[in-house]
Amino acid sequence: MTTHDLPVGRRIARLRARRRMTQQMLADRLGKSKSWVDKVERGVRALDRFTVIQDLADVLRVDPVALLGRGAPPSQAARAAVRGVDGVRAALARYDTALNVPGNPPAAPPAGELSRRARHAWLTYQHADYPQLLRTLPELLADAQHAHATHANGGGGDGDGAAELLVQAYRITSSVLVKLGEGDLGWFAADRAMSVAIGDPLLTAAATVPLGQALRALDRPRPALTVTIAAAYRIVPRVWRDGPPADLALHGTLLIQAALAAAGFGDERSARELLDRAAGIADEIGEGHDRHWTSFGPTAVELARVAAAVALGAGGEAVVLHERVVGADDWRRLPAEHRAAYLLDATRAYLRVGDPLAAGRALVDADRTAPAEVRLRPVARTLLTDLARHGPVPADVAGLATALGIG
Repeated sequence: MTTHDLPVGRRIARLRARRRMTQQMLADRLGKSKSWVDKVERGVRALDRFTVIQDLADVLRVDPVALLGRGAPPSQAARAAVRGVDGVRAALARYDTALNVPGNPPAAPPAGELSRRARHAWLTYQHADYPQLLRTLPELLADAQHAHATHANGGGGDGDGAAELLVQAYRITSSVLVKLGEGDLGWFAADRAMSVAIGDPLLTAAATVPLGQALRALDRPRPALTVTIAAAYRIVPRVWRDGPPADLALHGTLLIQAALAAAGFGDERSARELLDRAAGIADEIGEGHDRHWTSFGPTAVELARVAAAVALGAGGEAVVLHERVVGADDWRRLPAEHRAAYLLDATRAYLRVGDPLAAGRALVDADRTAPAEVRLRPVARTLLTDLARHGPVPADVAGLATALGIG
């Protein structure tokens, strides 16, 4: 078998050996742990960031396509996503509002208009239309920053509302950037949200959700666990005493994020305990309490159990849980983004147990549910690359591989 025919992790191991490098040497040059390298080479951890793929290619002295398959011209959507990320990066680099640059800026948009635009951005995210979302985010960020600064400088308006809208804008920004493999930039946007939320425990809790996601994407599960647990329990007295179900759902979402962080560094006991606590909350409040745009409920907890099992290397358990959850009626009521992202976890679970046909079905189902989840995310590309290495694949999987330039 040639290097080209191997799964991504085994190709990395073979290329590393050819360079006479140990796992520790490769880890040191990447700024990662030896455990991280070992998990990547064994296929336990997927490569989900373009920057990490590039760093690996640089250290191993190969072209990135040697790791991820032959190249192909990027699709129109992919090109639009790249341009969109550049636009968001430029928007995050602007400080004219914070520094009160001289001039006559227009009045900040009314709170009602900003609220409608933020809601539309969330819905665009839930439909996984990432190119469209990236086109609208720079202006939303600028206007939300302007509204928040106007109130802070004594310009009147609803201060709490302005802060919440700006936190929402940063949350959406961080979430889509992490999806597209821009973990560092996603962390930056989440950190901005945390800064705006200071002094408001509930707003801080909402900002912590994307912060935990960004930290996990950056392979920092321990700090992700610390910050999500702290935020979750900081709001406990309020949400249990007199908070609405939506705020309790935010607490449950943070428990899920903490559980996934614990699973990320192999703490199975903590992951299961946290998910059990989240399940108790979900069973109490049910589905549909989504004021904070978390999609929390019993189904979300079960999907998180699958993701945690995959992270812990329990592929068989993940497959059993997956086949049970997708048979439930509430599964189809989740946003397309949530379902498609979850199906990538299911793909990994099937690959883990050596069932490439089922893995292919899950990946194709993800593409049909929300194409951008598969065609624009680095993690989906690595999964499809590994799947293609298992031998002949069904026509729909082969067509998807061809569309992404993977051979």
